Amino acid sequence: MRTEIIDLSQEIYQGMPVFPPHQPTMIFPNIGHAESLARMGFMFATNNLLISEHGPTHTDAPYEYDPEGETIDRLDLGRFFGPAYGLDVSHVSPESYVTKKDLEAALDRHGVTLAKGDIVLLHTGHYRRAYGTPDWLEKYAGLDLGAAEFLARSGVGMVGVDAPSIDKTGDANFTGHAVCRRSGMLNTENLCNLDKVVGKKFLYVGFPLKIRQGTGSPVRAVAILSQ
Repeated sequence: MRTEIIDLSQEIYQGMPVFPPHQPTMIFPNIGHAESLARMGFMFATNNLLISEHGPTHTDAPYEYDPEGETIDRLDLGRFFGPAYGLDVSHVSPESYVTKKDLEAALDRHGVTLAKGDIVLLHTGHYRRAYGTPDWLEKYAGLDLGAAEFLARSGVGMVGVDAPSIDKTGDANFTGHAVCRRSGMLNTENLCNLDKVVGKKFLYVGFPLKIRQGTGSPVRAVAILSQ
């Protein structure tokens, strides 16, 4: 049996696009090879990071949108890996919502029946289409109420998207996050390469950093496929 690992995580770098309310990513030298050699007699180099919990590929903790919710360090690690499906909803316009009908059609097309605890990753095509352009942060589709509630009722443990948010640009109700708050479903945002897992069942792994009282955390999200 051959195992394939597909990286679903965005690169972290200074100047990367970050959702406007959040801290921009900054990476700067702490000590370089020449300085460490002169000071300590051994050559090494390290950098410092200034980064938002929600800047790169990340998972939100319930506490982000619910003051009574769990912080990222309190969540069971079992919630960050498990059986997952990639669903193709890339036909949905960046100016529209992903609906329950869109999800049902994708499930039928891919021959998928959801079970409690499954992880669903939605390939909207936004990363491939818009990353590195102004549209990345300004024009993307998101879940409408019917779609978000359908996933929650189906027992989905986590929903992920290749866009800055599971909510459509300009959704003042933050519909997807509101359903996550009510249902306990987790959400992962800023994924990439979801076109490579469309129509496939795989093992998803995306563990968070153990940030004390964290509102979320960057994750190294991967899909593990066995063939």
